Amino acid sequence: MRHFAVWAPFAQERVDLVADGDRTPMVLVADEGPDNGLWVIDADVPAEVRYGYSLDGGSVLPDPRGIHLPDGPHGLNETYDLDAFEWSDQGWQGARLHGSVLYELHIGTFTSGRTFDAAIERLDHLVDLGVTMVEVMPIASFPGTNGWGYDGVAPYAVHEPYGGPAGFQRFVDACHAKGLAVCLDVVYNHLGPDGNYLGAYGPYFTDAYDTPWGLALNLDGPGSDQVRRYVLDNVRMWLRDFHVDALRLDAVHELYDGRALTLLEEIAVLADELSEELGRTVVVTAESDRNDPQTVMARDLGGVGLAGQWADDVHHGLHVALTGEAQGYYGDFNDPAALETILRTPFFHAGTWSTYRDRVHGRPVEPDKVRGSQFVVSLQNHDQIGNRATGDRQSASLSLARLQAGAMLLLTSPFTPMLFMGEEWGASTPWQYFTDHTDEALGEAVRQGRRNEFAAFGFAWDDVPDPQSGSTVEASTLDWAELEEGVHAALYEWYVRLLTFRRERPELADDDLAAVVVRQPEPWCVVVHRGPYRVCVNLAQESVLVDLYGETNLEILLSNCDASLGDDGRMELPADGAVLLGPTPG
Repeated sequence: MRHFAVWAPFAQERVDLVADGDRTPMVLVADEGPDNGLWVIDADVPAEVRYGYSLDGGSVLPDPRGIHLPDGPHGLNETYDLDAFEWSDQGWQGARLHGSVLYELHIGTFTSGRTFDAAIERLDHLVDLGVTMVEVMPIASFPGTNGWGYDGVAPYAVHEPYGGPAGFQRFVDACHAKGLAVCLDVVYNHLGPDGNYLGAYGPYFTDAYDTPWGLALNLDGPGSDQVRRYVLDNVRMWLRDFHVDALRLDAVHELYDGRALTLLEEIAVLADELSEELGRTVVVTAESDRNDPQTVMARDLGGVGLAGQWADDVHHGLHVALTGEAQGYYGDFNDPAALETILRTPFFHAGTWSTYRDRVHGRPVEPDKVRGSQFVVSLQNHDQIGNRATGDRQSASLSLARLQAGAMLLLTSPFTPMLFMGEEWGASTPWQYFTDHTDEALGEAVRQGRRNEFAAFGFAWDDVPDPQSGSTVEASTLDWAELEEGVHAALYEWYVRLLTFRRERPELADDDLAAVVVRQPEPWCVVVHRGPYRVCVNLAQESVLVDLYGETNLEILLSNCDASLGDDGRMELPADGAVLLGPTPG
């Protein structure tokens, strides 16, 4: 027997389970209270049988909690036994953020195979690089084949073209076998517009709030108890049943929740409970635009208690310093002082004025209440590359030396670093915005909207890649052959050496924000004190005389230039120079 349950308060009289074409009436559990609208039945339905639900004799809809959608979200579910998979990771202990190095990848463009199984073949590269946690972009089912994943419409189902639920189980198990943790990017602030059937069942959405991407989930209105349970059970499924180690919650500032106990805090509590129940560490991080350290502060200190959050200010400050770009929100960071600030604290805007927003933004960080490792930072990520008109990476315009300088600042920081796939070798392939909407009108609207958006910035229509074209996906797929070539190989070796230093010398990964000292000998040139180590990077246009104040007991451990430390503790650092110094042995 198999248990089926569906919350369908919008059904007026009946809900039928339709399995393999046969209709069976379900039983209403309650007509009031928190279980109002919950229909259940135990039925003798074997595995690999197509099924769905019919409300009041209407068309058959997919199961909101269905795990397998072989024909995509417009088709029916197939029964799937999660417990049938034979896991080999019984000794796996999970992973904490402190000491982790994340690697963000998109299954559809990480390899030309575009599947979980194809990605497994490249895991040894990540191990050799020094990565410890793979962050997988959203895999919830969406119509078509290609997409970023943020328009998923079936949060419980794994996108079939990637390999479905069985493929993801194999991927997680393979990662654990190689010592890699897995973080899954999940989206609870909205669902995509095409193939979204939740609204037919009940009040999953609300028009009381607007998000930039569509209707917001109903987290605080009538009927929201079951909506919140839907999200919390989804969190539980990924962490418990799929053995995922961490979740990254997309854009939590668009989770509109007026309750005293917020959904975010409930998720944080659930993660702690699961860590205890499973006997392994599971963590939840969040993307937030609020610059609020309370997101990660412990609950006994008045915080929400999530394990970590993305800190985009660090990206913005590093990007401006490296590229000189100052348009839009980058304008706030077009000041040498911003570089010094974001190397010692995650938020440049911390209760301070933002010219871009035309208001004060953020809240100050108190180093005694948070740790640096609770903030995930990057030089590049899917948003910051893909939301550019042509999806160009930093490697498209920066020299090898400047890329090395940026990597040194990132990988010796007190934060948790994250790389974007291909960054470690300066991939020449862009990462562009692509979709595969099966609704032609929607696809055309996305195409026109994308081109109109960038026309305002001076881009001709033909310069903006067509999101609906297969060539855009092809262009965005990593070319692994170039890893062995010239500057690509040199940059890869630089990343490997930096990550080796970070792993073997704990002071370079020390996450005590109060202990970080940053000096600026000249604008755009910094000396970062990391215990006994000195990180010297010059992003100015000319050489800078760096004074280490008589610290002559240092030796150069890693350098991308010909700089040398004089007997007087001074060093002439050329433009784009990056030098890591450490104590002389003995």
